[in-house]
Amino acid sequence: MHELGVVFHIIDDLKAVASDNDVSSISKVTIELGEVSGVVEEYLTDCWKWACKKEELVKDCEMEVEIIPGITYCEDCGETYETVKYAKVCPNCGSKHTYLIQGNEFNIKQIEVPE
Repeated sequence: MHELGVVFHIIDDLKAVASDNDVSSISKVTIELGEVSGVVEEYLTDCWKWACKKEELVKDCEMEVEIIPGITYCEDCGETYETVKYAKVCPNCGSKHTYLIQGNEFNIKQIEVPE
């Protein structure tokens, strides 16, 4: 389960941001998660709940996950389509000359601190 490693990376990034901004506690973090990023949201949140109890900075921190849909672009017809539904083959023209333009992201979007 690589989600645990991802969670540790998030916590490391949060520690760096907190240090740079003289923050001692984080109450909420919002993550943008691409639909085809390979990270399973349920596993990510389970790992978060376990790991944040072990770090004082994020001890009571809530994680919110915003899913970014996978969108693929077809180079032959110029159309975009849902990646998960149609994979690599364009449903408009049948071409395999396609590439992912959205949905592989994994970003820390927002960090909130207690008032």
